[in-house]
Amino acid sequence: MTAVQLPDPLALIIEDDEKLATIFAQALRMASFETQIIRDGREADAKLKSINPDLILLDLHLPGLSGDKILFKIRQDPRLAKTHIIIATADPAMTIDLHDLCDLVLIKPISFTQLRDLALRIRSTLNIYGN
Repeated sequence: MTAVQLPDPLALIIEDDEKLATIFAQALRMASFETQIIRDGREADAKLKSINPDLILLDLHLPGLSGDKILFKIRQDPRLAKTHIIIATADPAMTIDLHDLCDLVLIKPISFTQLRDLALRIRSTLNIYGN
């Protein structure tokens, strides 16, 4: 009997800083996530209407549409109810009312190792069969 190779879960990185987005993507790939990077809030909003990521790494200060508005839209969408969300921000005051809407809040600068290890923990909770 041959084992079926399942696709890696999808992590969507919504981060306008290109360098940080690249570092975040590498950390998430090391945790066995497929990654996509979006650097604009409006683009992220549009993309989330057609995909269902397992994990979203969300910056709050984005061009086009702020991360907190994206977060509220995600949490209103039943399709995305099981999506894990990590907020990544340099503005901890902005997260005060958002803790209940996300899984984790990370304050920048974020260590590569810290993000990889947290993503591994989240990945271990995912239902690998998609049920």
